[in-house]
Amino acid sequence: MSNLSRRNVLSLGVALGLVGAAGAVPGLASASAAAAGTDPWWAWDDEIDGIMAGILDNGGVPAVNTAIKPWVNNNHALPSGLPGDLSAYLTKTNKLPAWADRDKLRLAADFNRRKDTYLFMLYGLGSGIMSTVIPREAKSVYWSAGGADMKDRAAKTFTFGYDLSDLNAFEPSGQFVVTANKTRLVHAAVRHLLPQSPHWSAVADEPDRIPVSNGDILVTFHSLGTFVHKKMKDWRVPMTAAEETAFLHSWQVAIHLLGVRQEFIPQTWAAAYAQSEQVLTPILAPTFEGRELAEDLLGLTAQIDLGVTRGFLNEFVRYVLSDAIGDWLDLRRDYAAAALIRTGWPAYIAFREGLIPVMPVGFYLFDQLIRSIAMLFLNNAGSPTTTPITIPTGNRPGA
Repeated sequence: MSNLSRRNVLSLGVALGLVGAAGAVPGLASASAAAAGTDPWWAWDDEIDGIMAGILDNGGVPAVNTAIKPWVNNNHALPSGLPGDLSAYLTKTNKLPAWADRDKLRLAADFNRRKDTYLFMLYGLGSGIMSTVIPREAKSVYWSAGGADMKDRAAKTFTFGYDLSDLNAFEPSGQFVVTANKTRLVHAAVRHLLPQSPHWSAVADEPDRIPVSNGDILVTFHSLGTFVHKKMKDWRVPMTAAEETAFLHSWQVAIHLLGVRQEFIPQTWAAAYAQSEQVLTPILAPTFEGRELAEDLLGLTAQIDLGVTRGFLNEFVRYVLSDAIGDWLDLRRDYAAAALIRTGWPAYIAFREGLIPVMPVGFYLFDQLIRSIAMLFLNNAGSPTTTPITIPTGNRPGA
């Protein structure tokens, strides 16, 4: 498969050192963060959290959803008809931070375009399934409104990543800045709604801790950006130092736009790896909610028959994540598929990168896998060019 286009149903796109006015940003365990008494697990998004709580309590969410629906591109004016405090808030946040480096962001977008096939597999069958063994995330997703329709939620998550990876993502004609701000509104709504669910409270490890903290968003970033960077290094996908730095920078800007405080954003890949070992690796574990979500996600591909079997999907998840995680999720083994993946995927990468002259056996099977997942989620999104984000008004039905 040739390079995939973001504006195409087969697109990948993907679905998280600073320089400039802000200066260097220390890591999570930095002395400055400790001195300031900050803890990402107890840091949220106070201003928008208060605004969205008021809108929810006053029944104003449907009107806000109507107002923000046509608000898509970064250069679109803020929608009219918003409550005054929400409009004032978005006026401050709907822009790139002063330290954003546009040259790095453009290089990251070009890198994403050229490596989109690997990114799609890693974000879709790696990060997407990893999220189901992140207990806090799995429980929050399952008991929120989005957990009741995983096909719809997956489509929105995937298209969020497409916006981030679009060539024009951070340009005036792109969409990611607006997409991030809409997502920030959704997070604020979930923080207000989910603690009202007795089902979520019954399974939350710390019910008094509001969900979707800065720590939770950092965990999600490491399950996406840091994980993908490490796997591409492991797979020996060619990357220049400048491309690696630019890829990190795009995620730094992305999680800033989602409300992560500057002192928690890692400055380098070394700092990101160290932070990931601190906040992501130790917490991975199976849960009832996670197994249900993983089964929903992997079962969705059965709706499109392009010759890709469920056993092949199970084994690719095991290949990307580990047999331990595959066992946690009760993924049945397919040893023939496992053997093909172990030998075929490295050859697939080598052929695509021009490192071997002969197309390997199984090349088209991997292309079919990518094609089936892309067609499933992007077709369900309803639009190949816009992330359909709406603010929820409740939790999972019955929860």
